[in-house]
Amino acid sequence: MYNGPLLRAVTVSVLCFIVAVATGAIVVLQDPTVGERLVEMIAQEIGTRIMNDEAWIVAVKLFINNLQVSLILFVGGATFGVLTCVLLVSNGLLVGGVMELVRQQQGLAYTAAAILPHGIFEVPAILIAATLGIHLGELLWSELHGSGDAADDALVLGRIFCAVIIPLLAVAAFIEVFITPEIINLVI
Repeated sequence: MYNGPLLRAVTVSVLCFIVAVATGAIVVLQDPTVGERLVEMIAQEIGTRIMNDEAWIVAVKLFINNLQVSLILFVGGATFGVLTCVLLVSNGLLVGGVMELVRQQQGLAYTAAAILPHGIFEVPAILIAATLGIHLGELLWSELHGSGDAADDALVLGRIFCAVIIPLLAVAAFIEVFITPEIINLVI
């Protein structure tokens, strides 16, 4: 399913995320207190909503949270991709900042152990959702200029979302709760 607009959407998604992650890491590298505030903010949010439950409930809540983010990334394409890009960049900044702070405090092996097991499923899911959102924005732009049917195309993109992103996020949530902590324990 190669086509120019889809390749453009993939490129924009990946570049936005990589630049945002790198920027977040650089900011925290220069001022670790920024990372500490980010972690504090996340801990307050997660501590009150997610982490006080049984493991399987935590997995479901993580899945729902990531599904909500992915849905917004996809549906954000209705803003011609602007909302999609803003959300993708803000999440990338957060990921980069937190990863750099954890690297500074716990080391690279710990950071890799905490991110990679579930991240190899979660990050692609997020990037695919963003790609679909940006592509949807392009399709709407094309329809606005007299070519294509964005509604029909959106249905195809929605099927891709359901077939690819939902399973990836489910696997990521399971791994994050049940496997990632065990891998971290091997590194500590």
